[in-house]
Amino acid sequence: MLSWTLAALLAEPGIDGIVVSLAYDDDLWQGLAEFSDPRVRRCTGGTRREHSVANGLDALDGDARDTDWVLVHDAARPCLRRPDLELLFAALDADAVGGLLAVPVSDTLKREVGEQRAGETVARDGLWRALTPQMFRYGLLLRALRLCLERDRQVTDEASAIESLGLQPRLIRGRADNVKVTNPEDATLAEAILRSEKP
Repeated sequence: MLSWTLAALLAEPGIDGIVVSLAYDDDLWQGLAEFSDPRVRRCTGGTRREHSVANGLDALDGDARDTDWVLVHDAARPCLRRPDLELLFAALDADAVGGLLAVPVSDTLKREVGEQRAGETVARDGLWRALTPQMFRYGLLLRALRLCLERDRQVTDEASAIESLGLQPRLIRGRADNVKVTNPEDATLAEAILRSEKP
């Protein structure tokens, strides 16, 4: 899956380099052809998402300026398509904050009240499902993540770290098939999506 994800990012000429945050004991990455690309480097991840992303940003110290754009993308999202990347770049080019790919929620949402019982229907108006990549300026994202780490605030995505600064990331409508693989059913779906792209 990491190979597919890296291949999608490496195919985009607007991306100058990639840092992959990996578990300290991960030795499987060495067998991936994408790691022979000089644009790809690795760093050691952390126990939570915000640690891994902060470590990835630290690995860019000296190479990235505060005003440079950085993307954060889940390795578990192998179905990223180039048009979504191009849309993200174009929409955020002059944006002061940055933003993320997202999809408006279309399903009816239920709030559980215990024992898997629905106690409330949640209005979906204005709700979006966050995707990745998420795109912010290097210095801004690093400052937001460091603040969250100092306060021991768990970060589920980079936009939430930016929101903690009182800023409002822009929502860029992406494709719903940019799925995150978290269980076997997701893997089957992702494989079918990737197969459908092949000529």
